[in-house]
Amino acid sequence: EGRVITLEYPDFYLINAYVPNAQPGLARIDFREEFEDNMRNYLIELDQHKPIIYCGDLNVAHNPIDLKNDKANEGQPGYSIQERNKMTALLNSNFVDTFRYFYPDKEQYTWWSYRGRARANNVGWRIDYFIASARIMDKVKDSVIYDQVLGSDHCPVGLILK
Repeated sequence: EGRVITLEYPDFYLINAYVPNAQPGLARIDFREEFEDNMRNYLIELDQHKPIIYCGDLNVAHNPIDLKNDKANEGQPGYSIQERNKMTALLNSNFVDTFRYFYPDKEQYTWWSYRGRARANNVGWRIDYFIASARIMDKVKDSVIYDQVLGSDHCPVGLILK
């Protein structure tokens, strides 16, 4: 659970994660919050040595713009106040949501339910991210969502470095 892979490069750490889901009824929200606290502490520790780039399915739509039906999904797994607050805490620890940095007002999603023709109707969520240390943002050229790529309920995301 909470699969995490860390790669060390000369100028930064690349951390890829699949963050645990809080489950229906937020049955595992305590576990999820503990994971988020541990992950944030881990990223802060790594960042003391060299900048980090943290990416993957972080299983949270941070802001209302990050999902199609924010009001209807309030309190649901991936859009609970607890999960959103943990993302805010991470970003307040000198880390940057790279997509929002470049596109503060863009509505674009990375995940769609297999139900109800969600992808065809673009009823999605942005739950896949590239988060970077603030001090490496001068090396980040763009953060991209490849929503035209099919084959999964998620689409690829990319980070372009200078």
